[in-house]
Amino acid sequence: MRILFIEVDTAREWACASIGPAFIAAFLRARGHEVSLYRAGVDRAPEDIVSDIREVVPDLLGFSLTTRQWLRARELVRAIRAEIDVPVVAGGLHPTFSPEQVLESPGFDYLCLGEGEEPMLDLVTALESGESTLGIDNIWTAGGSRPALRPPFQPLDDLPFMERDMLDVYQGCVHMTTQRGCPFPCTYCAARMYNELYEETANYGRRRSHTSVLDELLEIQRNGTLAYVIFLDDTFTIYRRWVKEFCHVYGERLGIPFSLHARVETVNEQLIGELAAAGCKHITYGVESGSLRVRRDIMQRAATNERIKDVFRWTSEAGIMVTANYMLGVPGETRDDLQQTFDLASELQDYALDFGYFVFYPYPGTKLFRLCVEKGYLPTDYLEREANNRESILSLPDLTNDDIAEYYDRFTSLRERQSLERAGASLSDVAQATIRESVQHIAATG
Repeated sequence: MRILFIEVDTAREWACASIGPAFIAAFLRARGHEVSLYRAGVDRAPEDIVSDIREVVPDLLGFSLTTRQWLRARELVRAIRAEIDVPVVAGGLHPTFSPEQVLESPGFDYLCLGEGEEPMLDLVTALESGESTLGIDNIWTAGGSRPALRPPFQPLDDLPFMERDMLDVYQGCVHMTTQRGCPFPCTYCAARMYNELYEETANYGRRRSHTSVLDELLEIQRNGTLAYVIFLDDTFTIYRRWVKEFCHVYGERLGIPFSLHARVETVNEQLIGELAAAGCKHITYGVESGSLRVRRDIMQRAATNERIKDVFRWTSEAGIMVTANYMLGVPGETRDDLQQTFDLASELQDYALDFGYFVFYPYPGTKLFRLCVEKGYLPTDYLEREANNRESILSLPDLTNDDIAEYYDRFTSLRERQSLERAGASLSDVAQATIRESVQHIAATG
């Protein structure tokens, strides 16, 4: 069977396509099916996308979607189904946690809840043989009832390696995952919600062995260029014993430069040193807020500002570049909390190479989404509004949208100043203008 996955780009193209289809493609190709990727670039008109898809002659279209991708994907599916008679299945975060909304939209025939490798194989097998798709665990057929969930795949080492052509990343930069699931209870993040989705079937948190991770990287190295590794795990540094052993075997067998995401509670000065010795060159930490009250009481992140400062200093002193992420406009936040976040970000500039800043959006499935619904913070037409990280769609009692926009602009100015300072005083006027334009463009697209 010929399956075509559509990667839906939004405000700007991301470097890496969705990783779910890369896993599913490996699983299906191993069983004789043909799977490919089509990237619907932001400048590609719907009629051109339809024409491109028609040339592939797919038997099934797949969409792996976040909430941010949803509105454009919905319009593309309408355009495609008006011209091509091909079934459509959607999976990923948004379909998993807003399934009714997706299946009520014209053109969507099936929806995959949670992990997709085994359910997609069952769906493809049923479609190919002409059998009913009702009763397939994890697959919700339009017009049918919500399906049961099968336990998550165990062990992860038994999954085939991701198909690299499905990620649309080349030039020796390799994106990797070592685990599924997140043990932390952050109220704004949908990653944790997979654990809750599966809580009645099995423990969703699983991690690959060091052997599996190294074997995949060595295979990539044998078949092409391996120059840099980006670990995509939400928090790479959980289960310290696993991380310490990884540092040892990775450093001995590969030593290729790599980057990762971490939480300040999961590292200490010694572990940071071991990561640096193994080849770690960049760590992104989620600071989120400079207000301890917001982090602890609203986000359920209890690290102190002093801990954050220590970890940033340790990381910088170890020779590892640091990026910080901040969030603005969280329910329950005040203007004073925003100022505390801005003050901490300014202080951390001594250690952070760069930072990201995002206006909060309540993603379906999260605890803060449910809070926004209960409190009436969401507009009645929120399902029709773009999900972005540059402006708030909420009506909050303690913070106005003007407050949020003001601090978003202040963060943009701070990032512009930092970028210019790090580039050096001898920068030409043209180079300075290029940096300013780049920072403003990223801020405008969220």
